[in-house]
Amino acid sequence: MEIAIKIIQLLLSLSILVIVHEFGHFAAAKLFKTRVEKFYLFFDPWFSIFKFKHKGTEYGMGWLPLGGYVKISGMIDESMDKEAMKQPPKDYEFRSKPAWQRLIIMLGGVTMNVVLAFVIYIGMLSIYGEQFLPTSEANRYGIATDSLARSFGFRNGDKILSVNGEYIEDFNKIPITMILENARQLEIERNGVRETLTLPENAIARLVKHDNPLFLSVRIPFIAAAFSEGSVAKKAGMMVGDTILGINGVSMRYFQDFREAIQQYKNQDVVINVKRGNDSVDLLVQVPEQGLIGVYPSQQLNDFFHFSEKHYNFAQAIPAGVMKTVDGIGGYLKQLKLLFSPEVKAYESVGGFISIGSIFPPEFHWQSFWRLTAFLSIMLAVLNLLPIPALDGGHVMFLFYEIIAGRKPSDKFMEVAQIVGMVLLFGLLIFANGNDVVKLFR
Repeated sequence: MEIAIKIIQLLLSLSILVIVHEFGHFAAAKLFKTRVEKFYLFFDPWFSIFKFKHKGTEYGMGWLPLGGYVKISGMIDESMDKEAMKQPPKDYEFRSKPAWQRLIIMLGGVTMNVVLAFVIYIGMLSIYGEQFLPTSEANRYGIATDSLARSFGFRNGDKILSVNGEYIEDFNKIPITMILENARQLEIERNGVRETLTLPENAIARLVKHDNPLFLSVRIPFIAAAFSEGSVAKKAGMMVGDTILGINGVSMRYFQDFREAIQQYKNQDVVINVKRGNDSVDLLVQVPEQGLIGVYPSQQLNDFFHFSEKHYNFAQAIPAGVMKTVDGIGGYLKQLKLLFSPEVKAYESVGGFISIGSIFPPEFHWQSFWRLTAFLSIMLAVLNLLPIPALDGGHVMFLFYEIIAGRKPSDKFMEVAQIVGMVLLFGLLIFANGNDVVKLFR
């Protein structure tokens, strides 16, 4: 069921993005009285799910959910309609329009994707506002680390003070900041002493490929919230609300530290020290072979940390929405740059539709859905501007050449360029989705 919900969210988000993108081309074409023959959501090789005609344009929905398209008269595109291109140009065709009008038509899609992200952010900021965990709050109990973070030199309980000399206000943005800023040094506090942590040379490459969201997380006091079936801790007398203090008299107040330490006592009897109200209680627990005592910690982070909240009225949300869109574009451009870094080799982590679908939550949540849709809209805008024939950016590149050189590339050249671009795109599509399949088998 969770997978079905993710797929539904992915298809809904993709549908919104495609319709908005293609409408940008459609509206710009209509503005300059250019005929649009087709407007399709998804591709329709051999057949379509439905179609109808209105004012000379065929609207429809294809069965292959890899995007969508508008077919503009007199334009060399993925339809490769060579016969139409052999006819004399007509006033309503794309090829008959001035270069500046064709440029606007080609930029219409990415423009609408940027506008969509802008509108979504305005709506989200005015309705939900912003909430995040300040780094200063996360440092209250120190951070929790996974194996990769520890290999970089982090330890449970460290407090992060700066990344490359910059204080990061939002704790959850520290890992992505480390990647985008190619961080080499972090200032931390360990046991009350400030230290400079220098990351290994291959740290960013390893972090890009790392898929554990707990690379750096918050450390929380261990308060028993629930018990698993057959919990040995519950059998020993532990109760919901007990605060675990240690093992065999050794202080172990935090869940992450306790979870690692208890593994050392498999098939042994230990005394777990807990606090119950104002009383201290010692419980004799026999740790099973799995090294788990069957206690779920409290996951209500609001019980331990004060989250920062910002609220916006509609007027305040407009400039804030613009900044989030601009920051999103800048951040994605930096991520894209990593694909071409021989040191980072981020291309090895490129994913396809499975990766995109996996970022949606397993339960439908409108705030998360719109946040992810805004991000994907920015991603679609940036990727479409890449100077690859068959993408909008390829057409824009040739139009700039025409404006500067004063002459068009030949139709034959454009046909060959379109074929090359389509081969490149299909190759990238196969590579990205192939990566997903490999990850599934791993």
